[in-house]
Amino acid sequence: MIGLIFGDTDFPKEILNTVKKRKIKYLIIDLSKSKKFKKNRKSYSVSIGQFGKIIKILKENSCKKVLFAGKVNKPDFSKLRLDLKGIYYIPRIIKASKLGDAAILKEIIKILAQNKIKTESSLKFNPELSLKKGNYSKFKPNKQDQLDIKKAIKILNNLREYNFSQGVVVRNNKVVSIEGKGGTKKMLEKSRSKKFRNHGVLVKLPKKKQDLRVDLPTIGLNTFKQCKVTGLKGIVVKNKQHVFLDKSKCIKFVNKNRMFISVK
Repeated sequence: MIGLIFGDTDFPKEILNTVKKRKIKYLIIDLSKSKKFKKNRKSYSVSIGQFGKIIKILKENSCKKVLFAGKVNKPDFSKLRLDLKGIYYIPRIIKASKLGDAAILKEIIKILAQNKIKTESSLKFNPELSLKKGNYSKFKPNKQDQLDIKKAIKILNNLREYNFSQGVVVRNNKVVSIEGKGGTKKMLEKSRSKKFRNHGVLVKLPKKKQDLRVDLPTIGLNTFKQCKVTGLKGIVVKNKQHVFLDKSKCIKFVNKNRMFISVK
């Protein structure tokens, strides 16, 4: 039995499909904003502050392992529904939240570990969703693209340990935008250029010293469509440290639009 702690994005659906196909026993702790798994009879809708309830559900179902997938937004702590264990643990979560989303997840993993519940890699059941080094498109980065990529990687590597940024846009060797709390979509909207079309790159890397079991940078068809509208030429992710959704559709899209996909 594995506990699937799901937030938003399409990644949880991919995991759930695989788990069902392989007939693995599971339950879902639904932390998504829209409670998207409420129709599944094995799903439990809870608040992130209800640690007592979460731990009780896992233990009553003899569930000693969990897996995190999907985006869990930083909660409004003043509006959280807390149970007794939530009241006990919430000061640790609030303290961690000041360091960023990655620190919140690390603290939750520690709390689960203290209750003898182990956290597995998000890609445990779907390793095919993470690509190895190489180019996955007809078109490859040219010399200018390589300079942009190098600059973007340097910027991300120099960010603070718990900075929430996983992405940066660089065009013509200039930093256009760094991912903020609004996420990749808002960063790309801010990076649109009427002057430059098919110039610049989006680089998405895990946060510095990130726990690679959770919260990996995720890209999919919508990301590429947004990059096209923004006027970017390609996307770069790190070898085996990302989640890549709709792979065949993405490759078809970038080839049609003379863009590239590169894994470093």
